Amino acid sequence: MSGHSSLEYVERLDPDRLKIDQTFIRKLNEDRSSGAIVQAVLTLARALDLDVTAEGIETAEQAEYLRAAGCRYGQGFYFARPQPRRAITLALEAERLQVG
Repeated sequence: MSGHSSLEYVERLDPDRLKIDQTFIRKLNEDRSSGAIVQAVLTLARALDLDVTAEGIETAEQAEYLRAAGCRYGQGFYFARPQPRRAITLALEAERLQVG
C-alpha cells in the first residue's frame, strides 16, 4: 500500500494559489500549532511563488495577524456575510461608477 501526501499534489497539480483552511485561522489566537502551520504554508507559498488565500477570517485580530504574516488574500465573515449574486453585482457596479 502506498500513501500520498497532500504536499505531493502541490507539485503534481502545479497550482497558482494555496488556501489555508478556516480550522487553522479560527484557532490562531488560541493554539500555537495553528500559527506555526499558517506560517509554514505562507513560507512554502513564497518559495513556490504562489498566492495564498486564508479562509474563515472572522475577527480583526485574525485579519491583522495574516496581513502582518504576509497573507494578501482572505475571505470570511469579517469582510462580508454571504450575499445573493444580484446584490454583489450591484455593489461592484456601484464601485466601478465611483472609481472610474
